[in-house]
Amino acid sequence: MHETDMTKALLLTLKDWWEAHSEPKISCIHLIVGKFTCVEPVSLQFAFEVQTQNTFLAEAKLSIKETPLIAFCHHCQQEYHPEIGIQYACPQCHSPMEDIRSGRELKIDRVEYSTNTIEDTYAPNF
Repeated sequence: MHETDMTKALLLTLKDWWEAHSEPKISCIHLIVGKFTCVEPVSLQFAFEVQTQNTFLAEAKLSIKETPLIAFCHHCQQEYHPEIGIQYACPQCHSPMEDIRSGRELKIDRVEYSTNTIEDTYAPNF
């Protein structure tokens, strides 16, 4: 279950940011997860809930936006949606999938937080 390791890495990244910014109250973490990463959003959500108990993220929500797998066929000059685990080749000319346009994302999109005086959003530049 690599979702557990991913959650540990997420916690370490957020803790560094949290400590550097005077420990704001984090209300929601927005992630972008591509279908081709083989990350199960339900498993990631579960790992987050378990690993954040009694931590600085105990009250934070995790919002996961999935992006579809989209490939581009250079021969046909068109995008297509491969079926993960079944058919990766172009449905028109059957060329192998070479150019993935979407579906490999795994990143923090933004973090919603509040300090004693303001509510704000942090969007990292990764």
